[in-house]
Amino acid sequence: MLIEQRDSLRGEITVPGDKSISHRAILLGSLAKGTTEIDGFLMGEDCLSTIDCFRKMHVSIEILANSKIKIQGNGLYGLKPPSSALNAGRSGTALRLLLGVLASQPFNSVLTRDESSVRKPIGKVVKPLRDMGAIINGRDDGNLCPLTIFPSKLKGQTHNLSLRDTHIKSPLLLAGLYAQGDTKVVEAVKSRDHTELMLNYFGADISVNGLEVTAHSVENLYAQNIEVPGDISIASYFITAGLIVPNSDIVIKNVGVNPTRTGIIDVYRSMGAKIEILNERTVSNEKVADIRVVSSPLKAVTIEGDLIPRLIDEIPVIAVAAIMASGKTIINNLKGFKIKDSGKLKMLSTELSKLGASVQETEDGMIIEGGRKLTGTIVEGYNYPAITMALCVAGLVADGETMIRKTQVLDIAYPEFISVLNRL
Repeated sequence: MLIEQRDSLRGEITVPGDKSISHRAILLGSLAKGTTEIDGFLMGEDCLSTIDCFRKMHVSIEILANSKIKIQGNGLYGLKPPSSALNAGRSGTALRLLLGVLASQPFNSVLTRDESSVRKPIGKVVKPLRDMGAIINGRDDGNLCPLTIFPSKLKGQTHNLSLRDTHIKSPLLLAGLYAQGDTKVVEAVKSRDHTELMLNYFGADISVNGLEVTAHSVENLYAQNIEVPGDISIASYFITAGLIVPNSDIVIKNVGVNPTRTGIIDVYRSMGAKIEILNERTVSNEKVADIRVVSSPLKAVTIEGDLIPRLIDEIPVIAVAAIMASGKTIINNLKGFKIKDSGKLKMLSTELSKLGASVQETEDGMIIEGGRKLTGTIVEGYNYPAITMALCVAGLVADGETMIRKTQVLDIAYPEFISVLNRL
């Protein structure tokens, strides 16, 4: 993939539907009584895995033109035993959400994932579900797929989650729909709340009191129409490009601006970015807006603590913005998150350094010395979408041409990325 330096980006674009919301719309539409129609669904491999799993449990799901989905829901207690293993593919989100639902079904099920992901641990989700009474067996005492889930009666419990365990919240709340008594999740910091918002939109009884989220059992969920907003994680690449490429003025339409996901906007504004939130409204219980970005001189900041869960997916492209900022940007508290533990941070640091950036990985995060001039060269995307797209953005401000290798994953994750970028 070849990226050339640009002297301006201007125009109006849209981005694909939010992946987190797309997964949940399929799941809750399947568990609701009646017909749910979804508009703006993300037709990516991960979300299609969720569709496949619910079809195997005898839910009628139609994929229509123009990113639309139609679901004839079975009701909260209407799923049927699957005749084969449920495969979440490469999606950790699909796997975790399905575990929350399957833990109390009156039938046996086997849940697995594809070969590239089967070594990834899932025990952090299995353990609290077992504490509620779930019977889940698997390799390494249930830490690895495939998992076999047996019928059980769940009892509501209080779960205290650390900063690094926010991904466990949604499966516990879903399990709480079926549990006897209340299921309470107490968070260390406020994390993504798409599950809570959509559950209540479908008629669940979820109460939120500060950092405490409580699920009460209900008799049923009821079908709703869902409009999936544009994914702010995808929008972040265009937001960053608009800030660092000179003479730029971009509007990104219909983006989800849920406050638990807009940490990147808060950070960029603290760096001096000119970002406007326009036409803000609530659609399907989610905040949606148009985002206008104008190229801006940026200054370095320290990013840590409560902000991290609100921008963890955007760390690679924030690092690119920090390269162009004046001063030293420090990012802390990444230890325990996938980007750090999987080695992706090291990959990112290595490739940005090849372009001339000063990026140092630390035990808990990274330090970026801003103000360095970038020069195009050959870099590697490692077939990780976030690293690949972040390098594309860096290439827009690097002298000459930047050749990015190992980018085939974009054909799955976001095949239109380069064509949308080229339209600006």
